[in-house]
Amino acid sequence: MTQRINPAIKKIMKELIYDQEQIKERIEEMGAEITRDYKGKDLIVIGILRGAIFFMTDLLKEIELPVTIDFMALSSYGDSSKSSGVVRILKDLEEDIEGKDVLVVEDIVDTGLTLNYLIKNLENRGANSVKIAALLDKPERRLVNVDVSYLGFHIKDEFIIGYGLDYAQDYRNLPYIASLKEEVYENN
Repeated sequence: MTQRINPAIKKIMKELIYDQEQIKERIEEMGAEITRDYKGKDLIVIGILRGAIFFMTDLLKEIELPVTIDFMALSSYGDSSKSSGVVRILKDLEEDIEGKDVLVVEDIVDTGLTLNYLIKNLENRGANSVKIAALLDKPERRLVNVDVSYLGFHIKDEFIIGYGLDYAQDYRNLPYIASLKEEVYENN
């Protein structure tokens, strides 16, 4: 499949990392794994807003089980390209997770600080189990070890946009994943 890319996006893009077809195929595989692993369990899938929305939507279509969904919004970045290290809950759960198996869906695992905080927070609320499904993992940036049970792809330490990932809240709607040229974000 040849990925169509808008000329304005090509100007800020360093390279195409994963096209729509590659993403779709991997999500299908992940959905099958999750279906197998959670059969017979009381599963709640929690999407981390805003970045995980595209990934979560497509992943849920591939999970062939009844699931409850909810969302959380956390922040450690603001509009910067670097994490502040301070995690804030901007939107909390509406569902009770006590005694349930929780699958957190995240767009990217970077330093691990946010997910580490979130896992402990959800475990303290009485979840039966808490596992992570992430589309992307940037292991070079890890400060805290986080176990990702379902992983789409490993990526290099580059600034990534598309498929839910943003730069200053822009470019989330791109149907592929691309790296951003350094000159676009280096002054922030």
